[in-house]
Amino acid sequence: MENRKPHKKRVQGSCDTCTNYVYDEEYEQYVCLVDLDEDEYYRFLNEPEYVCPYYRLDDEYGVVRKQN
Repeated sequence: MENRKPHKKRVQGSCDTCTNYVYDEEYEQYVCLVDLDEDEYYRFLNEPEYVCPYYRLDDEYGVVRKQN
């Protein structure tokens, strides 16, 4: 199993709409699938204005729009 880091839900963040933010049944909580290095993880947790470079919108209708 890859090294996934559970983290608290961020109010200002956009993790809820990211494709990398998934529910892990083993941890029984949401986790980020991106393996952040120590510096990135520190910034993510401590800098309120941090913008995640790995954010990808979980847009399930995006594929449909491209087909039309």
